[in-house]
Amino acid sequence: MASGKATPRQKMINLMYLIFIAMLALNMSKEVLAAFGIMNERMEASNAKTTESNLAFLSGLETKASEDSAKYEKLYKDAQQIKTLSQEYYDYLEGLKTGMMEGTEDPKDYAVMDKSDYLDQTFFQGDNLAEGGKEFMKRINDYRTQVAAIVPQGIKASVNARFETGDANGKVEKRDGTKQDWINYHYESFPQVASLAKLSALQADVKATEEDALKSMLAGELTEQVSLKNFATSLLASKSAFYTGEKYDGKIIISKTDNSSTPVRAELTLDGRKLSEGSDYKLESGGVKLLIGSGNAGDHEVAGTIYFKQDGEEIPVEVKNSFATISKPNAALIAADKMNVVYRGVANPMSISIPGIPNNKVRASAPGLKQSSGSKYVMNPGTGRTVTITASGTLPDGQTVSSKSEFRIKDIPRPAGSVSKQTGSAKLPRSNMEIATIGAMLEDFDFDLNLAVSGFKFKVPGQPTVSVSGNKLNANAKSALKRASRGDAVQIFDIEAYITNNKSYKLKKVSPVVVEITN
Repeated sequence: MASGKATPRQKMINLMYLIFIAMLALNMSKEVLAAFGIMNERMEASNAKTTESNLAFLSGLETKASEDSAKYEKLYKDAQQIKTLSQEYYDYLEGLKTGMMEGTEDPKDYAVMDKSDYLDQTFFQGDNLAEGGKEFMKRINDYRTQVAAIVPQGIKASVNARFETGDANGKVEKRDGTKQDWINYHYESFPQVASLAKLSALQADVKATEEDALKSMLAGELTEQVSLKNFATSLLASKSAFYTGEKYDGKIIISKTDNSSTPVRAELTLDGRKLSEGSDYKLESGGVKLLIGSGNAGDHEVAGTIYFKQDGEEIPVEVKNSFATISKPNAALIAADKMNVVYRGVANPMSISIPGIPNNKVRASAPGLKQSSGSKYVMNPGTGRTVTITASGTLPDGQTVSSKSEFRIKDIPRPAGSVSKQTGSAKLPRSNMEIATIGAMLEDFDFDLNLAVSGFKFKVPGQPTVSVSGNKLNANAKSALKRASRGDAVQIFDIEAYITNNKSYKLKKVSPVVVEITN
């Protein structure tokens, strides 16, 4: 029997076990037999009610799984598996009860149910277990093991306790200190009505286990939902922009950001104009992401209703928020379009602007920096490790805004040699190697530079090294290649490469390529 605070059902089962012990010392009276019969009726009625309750729980879990499959789908599948295992075991026990009652004219005449023949013949065969007894033990042990592997950690112990079958050897210690097999101790030579009540008690444990599992699953998920890790903070204020010297009236609020808080639809307006889903906003975890422009300077209001789904019904949440658009800047914005560094030997595109100031009123300067058009600039850094760009402009009120930003200068990384666009090592037939193009590539580099090869060295094992001009094998190299055997690794090294539109820039040494000849 499970430890801890007992439920009314468990108390009733405990009482029944006490009566079982008392029966061993009593000459079975008709009143005691009738008491077991009444107890069995009550447990069967309780089992019927628990069955209805469990079906309601499972239906609720199914609804939640359809609304939020990411969160509830696994729980629902586990619950279905527990339901299947429980129903199979419950039906097996019901079959034993039905067989036990065959031939009984009045199923409520408990006073005549004092024989133990049915289970004695079904479970036992001399000092050994009959096939029916072996199946009974297998059924209860399998159910305990399989269900305990699925249920939440918190109720595993109660599952094992409800369906325990003695110690590690399947024994139970008797009052006189001797040990007896668990199944013999509980089911051998007991009157029919007592065994009937015991089987109903096992069915009650099955239903209780099923109920505990469902409740624990839902309770665990509800705890997960209210966990602080499912929430994020945001600021709520009367307006989104404040002037210097004003008192800020905002507060920090928390909101859910998981899948269960994703709205199903929204009806929103911006300054009275209806917004459209997809172009103006999109639904996401925690609320609605606005895709609108900030608009002209001034205050703007977003209003309407967001709808969330809960237990199959749409729940409306009113929206009424405002934000302010301002144009007055306090600093220049300088950013590299492709990276946080600039590369030597490359025309690095830059965007330099100051919000609220026309581009023709913005001045930017740095060694190697040239304006191409509007806010677009090109940086060709020279020597050194860093370069500082200074941007300045004048606001309409005459105030000057100036800002500096420092960028690191890096060299173009080492190119990798390639054969037919394969770098490092490759496998090619001899005929493919003869016509292959030798190249150089900048792998994972942010700029698409056009590199060309002007020469390289070619080495076949056992043959002299051949110097080649251009990017394909010459006659001497092809002659050496013909002497290569299958499996030989030929080397292409000392590859001379250059940038086609900046031949003056000296690239780092190109890494070699090794090609295995496959025929």
